[in-house]
Amino acid sequence: MYVLCCPCVLNPGLRAEGITRASDIELFRRSIERCKQFSIEMVPLPCPETLYLGLRRKPGTFLERLNTPAFADLIDTLEQDVLRIIDERGPPLCILGVNSSPTCGVTSTYYGSTDEKPPKREGRGVFLSRFPGIPAMDVSLFARYRVYLAAPLFSEAERDYNAALARLMETNLFSVHLPQEAGDDSESRGKPVQEQIFYGNKKALEGADLVVAVIDGADADSGTAWEMGYAAGLKKPVIALRTDFRMAGQHEHVNLMLEISSTVVTSRKALLAALHSPLPAR
Repeated sequence: MYVLCCPCVLNPGLRAEGITRASDIELFRRSIERCKQFSIEMVPLPCPETLYLGLRRKPGTFLERLNTPAFADLIDTLEQDVLRIIDERGPPLCILGVNSSPTCGVTSTYYGSTDEKPPKREGRGVFLSRFPGIPAMDVSLFARYRVYLAAPLFSEAERDYNAALARLMETNLFSVHLPQEAGDDSESRGKPVQEQIFYGNKKALEGADLVVAVIDGADADSGTAWEMGYAAGLKKPVIALRTDFRMAGQHEHVNLMLEISSTVVTSRKALLAALHSPLPAR
């Protein structure tokens, strides 16, 4: 299993001068970390901008710097190089791109101003657009893979369901914190153990990229509701899984404070889509 990746993910020095922020470096680091954790090989794409303009270059749009016959010939050649890699290795899991890049943007690219349109527009950069049949992910999404699973855990059925959900997400290349595995769940536990569990889970929530919350039942579990609220306060994305068909109101699946602060999905397939699983839908 491998990904094709924008080369600046592995070598930020390839980027135009002055555009790399500490947050970019962190996204690159976590993307690499995810690949290492799940044994995904990272195969760098060639960098058309570096090959054409050199290492020390100022930022610019495609129309300003790259809209020439010579550059078009270059990416024709590089496209063939990449297709040879794919022929040899088979299809990649996806392409990791960097949004806004004139060449390697995934959903946005600095193309340049035409007909009074802003220079930044939706769509892939000019190099990634050569591979429309290969899924592409921006590093900001790919780097978001640490999940906190908030769910009731007081019966064997609940714990089995939580474990199955965790396995599903781990199979889809997510690292999952499962609170039921984090400490003693017996009713006779003392205050020190309670505090250890509370602060351990709180720390895991703070370190997670997003929260998946199971909100089945007539009302959401109180501990799950607390975890969802704390995550919302930390401005972390919350995906609420509710397979229960009962409604809390005419337009609400569950308590409106929980629903408005989360993305509610009703199936495991929809959960993986909301998580932006890099694996093909199965």
